[in-house]
Amino acid sequence: MRTSDLDFHLPPELIAQDPLPNRSASRLLHYRRSDKRIDHRVFSDLPALLRRGDLLVFNDARVLPARIMLRKETGGVIEGLFLSQPNERHWRVLLRNLGSYRGPLTFVDAELRATIAEVGAGGEYVLDVDTGDAAPAVLSRVGRMPLPPYIKRGKGRDARDDADRERYQTIYASTPGAVAAPTAGLHFTPQLLVELDATDIERTFVTLHVGLGTFKPVEVDELSEHAMHREAYTIGEDAAMALNRAKRDGRRIVAIGTTAARVLESQPAEADFVGASGETGIFIFPPYAWKHVGAMITNFHLPRSTLIALVAAMVGLEEQRRIYQEAIERRYRFFSYGDAMFIE
Repeated sequence: MRTSDLDFHLPPELIAQDPLPNRSASRLLHYRRSDKRIDHRVFSDLPALLRRGDLLVFNDARVLPARIMLRKETGGVIEGLFLSQPNERHWRVLLRNLGSYRGPLTFVDAELRATIAEVGAGGEYVLDVDTGDAAPAVLSRVGRMPLPPYIKRGKGRDARDDADRERYQTIYASTPGAVAAPTAGLHFTPQLLVELDATDIERTFVTLHVGLGTFKPVEVDELSEHAMHREAYTIGEDAAMALNRAKRDGRRIVAIGTTAARVLESQPAEADFVGASGETGIFIFPPYAWKHVGAMITNFHLPRSTLIALVAAMVGLEEQRRIYQEAIERRYRFFSYGDAMFIE
């Protein structure tokens, strides 16, 4: 399959720059694979669209405010992105426009210094950060939310920073470590979860820490040649038991987002689910035989991305093109802060 098959033109004004005031007021494109029907709804209609006994699988990853600003000793300011904390003092980060500078760095708006411990490839560095606090605690004081590059914000600070801390986070986020949000879950509200409980819709949680590779375009001509990024995941014992009950009862498993889908589809087809932690580099694209996921809620994705390839694997390439064309014609809002789609 050629990567160009996943390309499409999106009018720039359809890229959502801000979330709607009400999370569940987003539009919801409802696609039924059984008869290829498309309906246009709002996200708050979801309880009426699900089946009694469905098991919804959410990704409870919590996004770190991972964008940081550092000042060189010479006075210049550079932007960075926290990636991980390999040990107590060291942070793995991406730094932009550092050039040949290797001197000390100071966090902007914080009395906190760092030195460069290692230089990697592609703008990656390891910083020795002079603090006894864990990275999440430091980032909560000095960081900004790592919004994807298609959402435009002021370089230093932006009046919407505080709002982004709340809205670029699901209401059930509980496991810190992601540098991008599992955006299908951004549409859920406490009231919507109450309504789902009232209709006997079950839910469980897995964790997949979304990484930068999520937004990386596929740059090879043949999709099969793409080197998929790897992301850490966890399936808890309670989630494994809930999944096994649903499979045993013949109930539908509904992935809330491509991240939850990738966790589930990384597990063996015939064996029971077990509590486990690991990494997944699964790349789902047509043709793909789905093992566990029977339906999915997802946002609208970037052209030529691994995420739109996953959607095409669920509905078929021609139907993916038709769905997206209709969404564009009807002026749906795209990407992280945009509208959603329910595929069943």
